[in-house]
Amino acid sequence: MLDINGTFIGQLIVLLLLLWFIYKVVVPMLAKPIEERQQKIALGLAAAERGQKDLASAEARVQELVKEARERALAIEQQAHVRANETIDAAKQTALSEAARLIEAARAQTALDSQKARDELRRQVGALAVSGAAKILGREIDPATHTQLLDKLAAGM
Repeated sequence: MLDINGTFIGQLIVLLLLLWFIYKVVVPMLAKPIEERQQKIALGLAAAERGQKDLASAEARVQELVKEARERALAIEQQAHVRANETIDAAKQTALSEAARLIEAARAQTALDSQKARDELRRQVGALAVSGAAKILGREIDPATHTQLLDKLAAGM
């Protein structure tokens, strides 16, 4: 069986002293870096989790901003269409009023030209009539009388 002698007791005491030394000196030396490493890992995991939450909230905010930007772009586009239509309508109105003004000016000019042509024609007809009358009468009518006669003929026609 087992003989318990002094060597065994000495080895048992050395083993207990070695275990006590390991427990008091070596274990705390190893436990401290392990504990620090565990804390770093825990902090890293917490930071990663916060990062994931921040990323999710940032993505939600980005989606919201994109939606708002699209809505603003559509509103701006609609405003541009409205302004373009207003500009086109204003241009049409301006063009119509300008065309009416030009037509009226052309009519007035045509009436004026027509009146001038009639007056000139009356003067020429009057001159021909006076010339014909002078030839028929066989004498020349003086210029003052000639002008008065032409004016009377022009006014009469």
